[in-house]
Amino acid sequence: MARHVDERFTHSAPSRALPRRSAPMTPAERQATLTRARELFNAGDYWHAHEALETVWRSIIGDGEGGAARVWQGLIQAAAALLHQRRGNRHGVSVVGQAALARLAGAQRPDVEFETVGFSAQLARALAGEADPPRLEFRAGDGERTTDDAQRQ
Repeated sequence: MARHVDERFTHSAPSRALPRRSAPMTPAERQATLTRARELFNAGDYWHAHEALETVWRSIIGDGEGGAARVWQGLIQAAAALLHQRRGNRHGVSVVGQAALARLAGAQRPDVEFETVGFSAQLARALAGEADPPRLEFRAGDGERTTDDAQRQ
């Protein structure tokens, strides 16, 4: 009898293959995905938040803006690091957490809807066991703005 393996809990060596790019998202699809990612992340459902954030990242890779893709990777890795922390995987927290912090370092990017500067600082404290996990929030004053609004700024 074949045994079912839940792929979410398997660990394999990182792939050296290029990531699959998905079709570009409409502004409405992107906004809905971002809102859902925020809800999942802030509820502590880091696995599903990771998946939602990855959907956005996959839709932009290869469009020539590597800086934004790097920040999205940092947000994805932040969710993974917090999941490792919850599971007691100190090595995962260290490796993935440091990668997340490196990708989130720097000034706020105007093409990333989430606030990342304070998020990154709170993430560092949380991964060190000194604070609660950060909350994933839209940039101040923007609320749940649409991607069309972001492109006009």
